[in-house]
Amino acid sequence: MKPRVLVSDKLSPTAVQVFADRGVDVDYQPQLGPNKEALFKCIGDYDGLAIRSATKVTDKLIAAANRLRVVGRAGIGVDNVDLAAASARGIIVMNTPFGNAITTAEHALAMMMALARQIPSADRSTQDSKWEKSRFMGIELFNKTLGLIGCGNIGSIVADRALGLKMKVIAFDPYLSPERAVEIGVEKVAFDDLLMRADFVTLHTPLTDKTRNIIDAVSLAKMKAGVRIINCARGGLVVEDDLKAALDSSHVAGAALDVFENEPARDHPLFGYENVICTPHLGAATSEAQENVAIQVAEQMADYLITGAVTNALNMPSISAEEAPRLKPFIALAEQLGSFAGQLTETSITGIGIEYAGDVGEMNVKALTSAALAGLFRPILGEVNMVSAPVVARERGVKVDEIRQTKRGAYDNYIRLTVVSETQQRSVAGTVFSDGKPRIIQIKGINMEAELGSHMLYVTNEDKPGFIGALGTTLAEADVNIATLHLGRQTQGGDAIALVEIDDEIPDAVLKKVNALPHVQQVKPLAF
Repeated sequence: MKPRVLVSDKLSPTAVQVFADRGVDVDYQPQLGPNKEALFKCIGDYDGLAIRSATKVTDKLIAAANRLRVVGRAGIGVDNVDLAAASARGIIVMNTPFGNAITTAEHALAMMMALARQIPSADRSTQDSKWEKSRFMGIELFNKTLGLIGCGNIGSIVADRALGLKMKVIAFDPYLSPERAVEIGVEKVAFDDLLMRADFVTLHTPLTDKTRNIIDAVSLAKMKAGVRIINCARGGLVVEDDLKAALDSSHVAGAALDVFENEPARDHPLFGYENVICTPHLGAATSEAQENVAIQVAEQMADYLITGAVTNALNMPSISAEEAPRLKPFIALAEQLGSFAGQLTETSITGIGIEYAGDVGEMNVKALTSAALAGLFRPILGEVNMVSAPVVARERGVKVDEIRQTKRGAYDNYIRLTVVSETQQRSVAGTVFSDGKPRIIQIKGINMEAELGSHMLYVTNEDKPGFIGALGTTLAEADVNIATLHLGRQTQGGDAIALVEIDDEIPDAVLKKVNALPHVQQVKPLAF
């Protein structure tokens, strides 16, 4: 029996035909996307669901989808898909992360040009028969400094076009290597340096815990007077009330926003400002981009349903059915090692080394490396999966070295991840025991056996008497319960590590108290 796919949002006829040409029965019913009840009634008849943004793939819809094997999103964002619920049911979720990069970059540049020359306001004035030529004095882009916050696929395209306009381009991106910066013609700078130097600031970073509210009152105050800000990336990167205050004080000369913290934005405090340009999330809205992502998602879904090939999956590695059972716990280990290092890395990564020792070196290390990279990049870059992670590394010029070797030491298998940044080198190693659970076995050369929980506290300290008691007391007084506690040290009285599993996310105020304890060198909350 042929697999069946439901297309519940608008896709091009060409994309729909791709399914049919590949041997998939396809039902094109875009009216079902906004109609939850009708979608619930029929979803159990399909193996695949192709969507854009109108369809909400909730946990309830997934529970009703008895046959569903794959959800394909024509676009990059999957905020409308319950990824955890899909993963729990074994449903693959695919996206198309590279289909609309040019379109989004061009929109950011169009917004910048419109902002520089006040085109929307001048257009309204002229069409009202006012002819206020002297009122709309603009500025040139020539010789101005453009500051990119995020210099991945989209950011690098913006940089290329801006250099063609003879602008000076500087970029802040923790994962942009100095070599890659030279290759694309930008100057890699620190965040505060970018804020102080840029005439225009444009954002091209995903929304993560580290980037949320990255443009707030503090960062706005560091920008030069007369700066202009463009955000075509994600709502939530800019604190909108702080931007409003900076516009009211004239410290910020103008802003162009394609995205908002709450969408659709029908009533917004920045509406009505002559020096603010707003568009309704049009970054990917060109016929070429929509066609590209629609065809791409159709090809990916059809390939999976017919041949089992997995491309651009957010919740599944590209591995064969035969090797999956043995590989699965090591994929989890590799991703945990990457996430551990990624959450502790604050500066630009220049190199990554992954050592596979024992039988694990004979496995599909490509999948394992992809898992480690995905875990490493996700804390800052957000929507990174095992397929896109190697591309992200190449885009930023991060060198990845794999080393396979025979069994070393007490463990039959282990993976060691070493991350080299601009300021330090950090390594973490782990293994999988007979129970199939990943465990950390070494951090920064310090031996320690620990299973990672959902909420962890990582503390580096001097090995001095009284530290453990002070740490336990501080957490207890803050009503933070310790689930497990793992300790390790290099030498007596030397550097030591405490890895604490706690029941819930630790408040910032408690982190500050722990950081203030005697002998503490670093405190970092970790989530897995």
